[in-house]
Amino acid sequence: MASLLRLPLSIAAAIQVALWRVPAFAQAFAGPSPDLGLPGGADEGSIRDVITEIIRAILNFLALIAVIVVIIAGIRLIVSQGEEEAKEKAKKTIIYALIGLIIVLFARVIVGLVTVYLAGRV
Repeated sequence: MASLLRLPLSIAAAIQVALWRVPAFAQAFAGPSPDLGLPGGADEGSIRDVITEIIRAILNFLALIAVIVVIIAGIRLIVSQGEEEAKEKAKKTIIYALIGLIIVLFARVIVGLVTVYLAGRV
């Protein structure tokens, strides 16, 4: 049973590590992003950087929540003590949480790619 939980978590960890490398690949592909900033140079970072960081923070939080839900569902699966209904409910929860985690990770990739694409266009 424990090996069933290790596999999805290891896959999620591998995807997360791969996603952290996306900006490095994007930098090599599209070059550095220009600093647009506000008129007059009153800010230290550009508006695009601030919005991108907010979106990334939200997506990281959602990924954390999905992992916590998988852990809780795994505990519920272990504690079900053979009750079929409780086991099925826990399995469905794990599957739905993993699907949500994959969607969040793909959203993070899309945000990174759109940011790089816009940086090349501006």
